[in-house]
This record gives sequence, structure tokens and C-alpha cells, in this order.
Amino acid sequence: MVTATGSQIIVKLLEQMGISMVAGIPGGSILPLYDELAKSSITHVLVRQEQAAGFIAQGLARST
Repeated sequence: MVTATGSQIIVKLLEQMGISMVAGIPGGSILPLYDELAKSSITHVLVRQEQAAGFIAQGLARST
């Protein structure tokens, strides 16, 4: 049986969907996801507040 963590599954799915960049604020319970992102080809943009991450996501969605 193959075992994978939730973070590994999420990052693999993001890569399969063609996601090349994510924005967010690392901390607390989401740190395992950031560990997996560091091992992947996905670029992370560090923001200082959640609203900025939303603006980045909206801008990328409109430009692609």
C-alpha cells in the first residue's frame, strides 16, 4: 500500500493541474504543505496579509 501525506497529495494535484505559483502566509498547521512546496516546481509568493494573496490570485486568473 502506498502512503502519502495530505500535503504530498495536494502538491501533486496542483502540479498535475498546471499550477506554477501560489501565494500565502506560512505558519502553524500549514507548514507541512510549505515543506512539500519547497520540494516541488511550484513557486511560492510570501504575502503579509490574506487579501494580498487574493489579489495575486485574481490577477493571475485574469491574465491567463
